[in-house]
Amino acid sequence: MLASKQVLVGGGSQIPTPTAEPALDTETAARLRTAIGKLSRRLRTTAAGRAAGLTPTGSSVLLNIDRHGPIRLSELAASEGINPTMLSRVVADLVEGGLLERSSDSGDRRAAWVKATRAGRQTAHRMRRERTNALNEAMTALTADERYTIEVALEALESLAEELKERRP
Repeated sequence: MLASKQVLVGGGSQIPTPTAEPALDTETAARLRTAIGKLSRRLRTTAAGRAAGLTPTGSSVLLNIDRHGPIRLSELAASEGINPTMLSRVVADLVEGGLLERSSDSGDRRAAWVKATRAGRQTAHRMRRERTNALNEAMTALTADERYTIEVALEALESLAEELKERRP
C-alpha cells in the first residue's frame, strides 16, 4: 500500500495523503481493479439497453457517439479501444437497430462517420438516467464521509483512466 499520512476532510473523516512513491502493493491494486470492475459491470446493464438489445460494447459505443456527436469510425475505434473490424460489426448492429446513422466522408470515401439517430439519443439518455439513478440510490446507503471521499477521488480516478489509456499498446 502507499505510504501515507491521514488528513482530516469534511465531516472529520480522514483520507490518506501520499507521502512516498506512487506504487500500489499487489493486494491494494487487486482491490482497486475489483472495485472498478464490479462498479462497471453493475452499472453496465440497464433496462433501456436490454430493451434495445444492446451488448455491453454496443452500449459503450452508443453512449460515446451520443456524447461526442458525429464521429469518424477511426476516431471511435481509438476512443473505444477496439479493433476496426469489431467496431464495424457493432456499428452495423446499431444501424440495423435504428440507433445510429452511418455516412461516407465526402472528402475521403474510405472513411465513414456515425451519429446517433433520435431513437439512439433517447436510448442513450435513458441509459444515463438509469445509471445515475442506480448510483444515487446506492450512495444513500453510504455515510456522508464515504460519499465525500468518493467525490474527492473522482479527479484522481479520471486521471488514472487517462494514464492507462495513454499506455495501451
